[in-house]
Amino acid sequence: MLKLLYFAWVRERTGQGSEDVARPDGVATVADLMAWQAGRGAGYAEAFADPARLRVAVNQEHVGADHPVADGDEIAFFPPVTGG
Repeated sequence: MLKLLYFAWVRERTGQGSEDVARPDGVATVADLMAWQAGRGAGYAEAFADPARLRVAVNQEHVGADHPVADGDEIAFFPPVTGG
């Protein structure tokens, strides 16, 4: 199982703040997971249409798209943080 967390506009588009999902076959990296997410429906397609617009943390550590994902991981998706 993967614990997925969504923040800010990612949460708004997916319609939820978190969910637990079984790691899909063929999903080995963050990039694989984002591609799988984009195929889950309209809101997910919109949220994950441009992976470059998202930041990701695996187990509360910022990672890149090539980072591996494994059962038991907590994966958070959020937009870049800007200061003012």
